[in-house]
Amino acid sequence: MGNLTSSQKTKALPIDKTFKLPSPLPSWPPGEGFGSGTIDLGGLEVSQITSFKKIWSTSQDGSSHVTFFDPSPIPDGFYMLGSYCQSNDTPLFGWVLAGKDVSGGTLAAPVDYTLVWSSTGSCYIWLPTPPEGYKPVGYTITISPQKPSVDKIRCVRADLTDEPEVDVLLWSSNEVNVYGLRPKVRGRQAQGVSVGTFMIRKTGDEASLTSISCLKNNNFANLMSFMPNLSQIDAIIRAYSPRFYFHPKETYFLASTKWYFTNGVQLYHVGEESNPVPVEPTGSNLPQGGSNDGTYWLDLPVDATERERVKKGDLKSCEAYVHVKPMLGATFTDLAIWVFYPFNGPSTAKLGLVDIPLGRIGEHIGDWEHVTLRVSNFNGQLYRVYLAQHSGGMWVDATSLEFLNATNNFAAYSSLNGHATYHVPGLVLQGNNAAGIRNDTAKSNNFFDVKERYSVMAAEYINGLIEPPWVNFTRKWGPKITYETGREIEKLQSSSVGSSVSSLLSIIPREFSSEDGPVGPKMKVDWDGDER
Repeated sequence: MGNLTSSQKTKALPIDKTFKLPSPLPSWPPGEGFGSGTIDLGGLEVSQITSFKKIWSTSQDGSSHVTFFDPSPIPDGFYMLGSYCQSNDTPLFGWVLAGKDVSGGTLAAPVDYTLVWSSTGSCYIWLPTPPEGYKPVGYTITISPQKPSVDKIRCVRADLTDEPEVDVLLWSSNEVNVYGLRPKVRGRQAQGVSVGTFMIRKTGDEASLTSISCLKNNNFANLMSFMPNLSQIDAIIRAYSPRFYFHPKETYFLASTKWYFTNGVQLYHVGEESNPVPVEPTGSNLPQGGSNDGTYWLDLPVDATERERVKKGDLKSCEAYVHVKPMLGATFTDLAIWVFYPFNGPSTAKLGLVDIPLGRIGEHIGDWEHVTLRVSNFNGQLYRVYLAQHSGGMWVDATSLEFLNATNNFAAYSSLNGHATYHVPGLVLQGNNAAGIRNDTAKSNNFFDVKERYSVMAAEYINGLIEPPWVNFTRKWGPKITYETGREIEKLQSSSVGSSVSSLLSIIPREFSSEDGPVGPKMKVDWDGDER
């Protein structure tokens, strides 16, 4: 392992090419610290290094191997805090932080090293031994058994570190597993900072954890020193926001909240169900604050014709709503782009080669979906995108996005009726390869460019930004609907699927059996926390 044959040396891998966005980064509007290249964590200044020197690769073939790098070059006055590791399956596109002591005593050279793992005669991974009161936040790597110089890397004063946890598995061998690393506590108010380094654990002993920490932003109260202002937020959205593509058969489209409220949507109150109240255009008469206690909810117009019309939304006037928040100790900005569908359509199941409509299963009123951009506060680079999908979702690195027309804007595909979002078109089954709920996506002439119509609905760190009243409506955006799942399927039985009811019941997620009135964005765990 690690020794390369002459034929392997000439075989190009994705990681041999550095990924670049299709279009250069824009010149960001003036501000305080966003995009300035460095961030002061409280006496420790850090810089995001995106250029690397290759040290060693586990292999040059196969799909489950990685390459280890040192950050290089490192700016004058800064020190390496740890090496970088990435899968060979994607173009090189990563970063690690380097540190500079600007207050005295925040960094210290290690006093020694411990050999964590080695590959016979080719790679040695070393854990720095910190002086008292300091912690290592990354490893260093050599290709010889001789310990590296103590001047190569720096440890960080303990009060500027935080507890980490493993992230994605990067590589697995008979001896060790290599994981990405991230702060254990993450969210809008969390101070933990990712260093961009990695973690090694012994195979078969997943509880083992070497003494690697992440960083902590002790200057977190001064958020405007790192975060984008409104002009910069606008530039970020114009640079990176998605185009939502809708399936050719989609009939339930997006709507703005203003359009929704001015087209007959009613506010209901327990005990006064026979006397609903029309909602004001801005939602100004919606109850504010409190909890989702079931005492209020929204519903479509009572008139049947109007009800069906409003269900379909209004794509030509729809709008996106953006929540901007600090993430990973304010070294990144998350821009959660929320969109609203008045109605979620019925689901279809796939059993082998047979598609089976599920009646009303999957239908509900008021469907909030979102896509989140994760942008570096060091330089404004887009690194990852989160795509919400039903009760979960997935992170997608920028390397895997479908960029549009040589710009940094990308495609986001909304699934037919269900409106889950994916980064590539096609079919995704909720279930297994043989059976599941269909999520079909494809391009059509119906699409929505977020940058054309959006508003910033919330950014708690910006003084004076007023949230629209509907943001603080904590109750339900639709009535509770409960389905008798088996009965809905039985209504649609035919001789060809008559024996399939039990199979269908076993694959339909519990979330599809009822809808207790979806809540708005501010009531989601994503609002204050990290994406799941």
